[in-house]
Amino acid sequence: MKIQFVEIQNFRKLKCCRINFSEEETLFVGANNSGKTSAMDALIHFLDEKDTSRRGKLKSTDFTLSNWHQINAFAESWSQKGQVKGVNLSEWQAICPSVDVWLKVEPDEIHRVSHLIPTLKWRGGELGVRLVYQPKDIEKLQADYLAAYRAVQALSENVEAAANLTLWPVSMRDFLDKHLNQYFVINAYILDPSEALDAQTQPQVLGDDMEALKSYPFSGLFKVDIIDAQRGFSDPNAENSSKGNLLAGQINQYYTKHLNPSDLPDREDLDALLAIEEAKNSFDDKLNEAFKSALGEIRQLGYPGFNDPDIRLVSKVNPVDSLNHEAAVQFDIHRPDNDINAVNFTLPEQYNGLGYKNLISMVFRLISYRDAWMRVGKAGKRRTEEDNFIEPLHIVLIEEPEAHLHAQVQQVFIRKAFEVLREHPRLGEKVKYSTQMVVSTHSSHLAHEVDFANLRYFKRKPALKPNDIPTATVVDLSDTFGGKKDQTAKFVTRYLKTTHCDLFFANGIILVEGAAERMLIPHFIATHYKQGLHTNYISILEVGGAHAHRLKPLIDILDLHTLVITDTDAVDDQGKKVRPQRGEAHKTSSDTLKKWLELEDHSLDSVLDLDDESKVTGNVRAAYQTGIKVEWEGAEEEAIPYTFEDALALTNMSVFKGLEKPTGMAAKMKAALEQTTLEACCVALYEALAQGKAKLALDLLFDVEPEEFEVPEYIKEGLDWLETQLKNVSNDFADPVNDINTTLGPHGADNE
Repeated sequence: MKIQFVEIQNFRKLKCCRINFSEEETLFVGANNSGKTSAMDALIHFLDEKDTSRRGKLKSTDFTLSNWHQINAFAESWSQKGQVKGVNLSEWQAICPSVDVWLKVEPDEIHRVSHLIPTLKWRGGELGVRLVYQPKDIEKLQADYLAAYRAVQALSENVEAAANLTLWPVSMRDFLDKHLNQYFVINAYILDPSEALDAQTQPQVLGDDMEALKSYPFSGLFKVDIIDAQRGFSDPNAENSSKGNLLAGQINQYYTKHLNPSDLPDREDLDALLAIEEAKNSFDDKLNEAFKSALGEIRQLGYPGFNDPDIRLVSKVNPVDSLNHEAAVQFDIHRPDNDINAVNFTLPEQYNGLGYKNLISMVFRLISYRDAWMRVGKAGKRRTEEDNFIEPLHIVLIEEPEAHLHAQVQQVFIRKAFEVLREHPRLGEKVKYSTQMVVSTHSSHLAHEVDFANLRYFKRKPALKPNDIPTATVVDLSDTFGGKKDQTAKFVTRYLKTTHCDLFFANGIILVEGAAERMLIPHFIATHYKQGLHTNYISILEVGGAHAHRLKPLIDILDLHTLVITDTDAVDDQGKKVRPQRGEAHKTSSDTLKKWLELEDHSLDSVLDLDDESKVTGNVRAAYQTGIKVEWEGAEEEAIPYTFEDALALTNMSVFKGLEKPTGMAAKMKAALEQTTLEACCVALYEALAQGKAKLALDLLFDVEPEEFEVPEYIKEGLDWLETQLKNVSNDFADPVNDINTTLGPHGADNE
């Protein structure tokens, strides 16, 4: 039994999205505020039966904010004459937070899900259950709201001072801000399996005649465990350091639950119990001997008398208590391997680095969750009739494991976490009991270590109409990286595995062809776009011009605004590379321009004269060298750069001419700029760059302050476009909704 997918509706930014679960581990990735945390919180609130502090305890801000407009309209209709809305449960269910859970159930597991089978004809396959947070009793909600609302209206009409005050409640949103959990509850409904796998349709609609299940539907089916983002590791010098999250506390709990020899002892515990008893008796003898003199003085005072009991000191040796202190776990700093008599240098756990402490703590939690699921040790002996069967599915939810972990340790954790959860004789490769681990992360290092087919990318969608808000959708990257991969998919996978995966967390992407662009463009952004691009998370990827277009399928799926900086790669009619010139029947050989922009006319003259709109396709814009107006000997002339380096030189002639004792390529470019004509200059630049341009960017970074460079015009146009697009996306609300905070109440933007 496994979860095949979940559909989350009306929960914060997740208006309606489907999340497919991988067989083993699923990783939620995406930019900040894209909905990853919302998805994890929805799973916790609706699935974790044992966490009574969170399950079913939603807040008004957990509703998708745009839905409050409709909920407020329900309440307004109750207090007015005319058509009344919001009196049927189905009207509320369409806008209330819900999670649909679709299980893949094998035929031999039917006995476990008998209470969820929709028809007698069902013989295995998909089973769906909707958990929806809905009104307990609409009539009571209506009556109580109207009583409170009309009382305020009457007071405002009859008392002059009250008319100038904002009295509670002004709307249904205002009313439920205080009393949501009093009137709402999570109910479960069985769904129709015939509609389970059609991703093109909206989630099923529940009819008013459908009856809710009497109890939590997944009791005995799921064991849900959570490692949340707030793990509370403390500074040893902090006055209010929490002891509840110490490793010693975790070990103490594990020992109490699974190992304590005093609890339900068996033959294997006898040696330990005997040692404890001997230690206790020995300590008691020494204790009474030590207090013999003091107790003798008490006896001289007349106590105990003839009929009074004597005093004897008796200790209690409890192995659990012996682990319940801050120094129960210590880290061995140094001990020579071959010297058993050497002095150990140890420190209490608070003094070890947070990174390793967090790694150890999380791994130990996984061990504890697994052994509690498998009822290891004493936990198995304490099982009751209600706890007779081990749940067939273990769901482990981990929020942002990268907190306090440096890059290498993050990679170690994600590589080993699932293995730890399956390290038990009943588990491993066996299929009777299943484990599914779900991780949300902002770390490219974690994404790098996971099969990309297991990534679920959360993509932000802007608000498009009045009373709307930004929402999120989820892209299943198994469609790109899973199954049979073509050469393009294999290339993208290999490329990302050998570079970085931060594009999964970026606001925008810049693709460049060479090392010089990769090194200098961040300086251009930091210097010339401080208030725009520099405040966004931009992923800059270096990929050769012959391969940049291969990233197009992935870029299209991520739907991020992307700037592709490329060269025109001019060639003559024989296909030989040449210095670009107008009127010479040159063509472009750039695969990026031909395949990404899908140009029909490959002539260089046509490419040089393309307007700005023609350089954009979807969310992608191409930037390439075009004619530069150069001031030469008092006249303005046009020069067409061959590549980024000569475009940089022609744009920054004074900077290059001012270099003192330049070497390598920088010296050649300075010499070219000192030619007597612009034509000779361009020829010299082309010939110098044709011999190789390695190290130029490094030489320039050494010789010149990056702030002194002006941005080549074609790159400036591209960066301006990207800045404008990201600014538009960053607007949380559509233009017509300037007063949405007033409409929805005092709460601002939706949280993640």
